[in-house]
Amino acid sequence: MSEDLIPYFGANGRVTNIDRENENLRLDKVVYQDLNAKQKESYNFQKLSSVLADYGYTTYRMFDDYNGADLHAVRITGEVVKIQLKGRLTIDRKYLNKQLYIAFSDNGNWYCYPHDYMFLIITNHSEGAKQSGVRSIGHIPAWLKELLSEFKIS
Repeated sequence: MSEDLIPYFGANGRVTNIDRENENLRLDKVVYQDLNAKQKESYNFQKLSSVLADYGYTTYRMFDDYNGADLHAVRITGEVVKIQLKGRLTIDRKYLNKQLYIAFSDNGNWYCYPHDYMFLIITNHSEGAKQSGVRSIGHIPAWLKELLSEFKIS
């Protein structure tokens, strides 16, 4: 058999060969940094969905940021959690009082925290965050690591 052909069991149970060059399912891993913003959001949605599945959640992507949520996570018991997906630890006054969680990845670990709770913690710690009502943190500061560990999901 040629190296360019992949054995495949068709619907009729017969072995056929698939030409690798014409196969649609490509399994070349992507480089996250090479993705554009929309592709990164899709990538992160899939990664987070995989983590949440371990906790009994099915995720549904909201393409219109419905009430601030990028996705709804529905637990097997019926609870619905609204999640805003971010690339980093974030608070923003526009998310207040919407019962939102913020999910982000840091060095391969996923975190999912209640926004309003974290908003109070960060604005009480930082006068700049208190005045602006917004903070986006690229790395987890030492003072917040222990508290944030409570919300580590992977």
